[in-house]
Amino acid sequence: MAERQDSEKESRRILERVARETDPSGTSFVARTTKGVRDHVAAVDADRDDPIEIWGTRIGRTLGLLLTLGLMVWLVLYVIRGS
Repeated sequence: MAERQDSEKESRRILERVARETDPSGTSFVARTTKGVRDHVAAVDADRDDPIEIWGTRIGRTLGLLLTLGLMVWLVLYVIRGS
């Protein structure tokens, strides 16, 4: 019985989240995505009690983002040149 109630609570939570994310009157997809990327790079999810972890996460994610952007620019230039 308790398992069924937990399952129902989980189902309601999932449905509410889907409704919130697909609500046209809410924030736009671009705004949500931008906020998500900003929070990810800023290491919002890192342990706030450990400054080394926060800065290490920020540096690593920033370097990863820069590397990805650099590879994307290289790929575009490679395709445009045709060689």
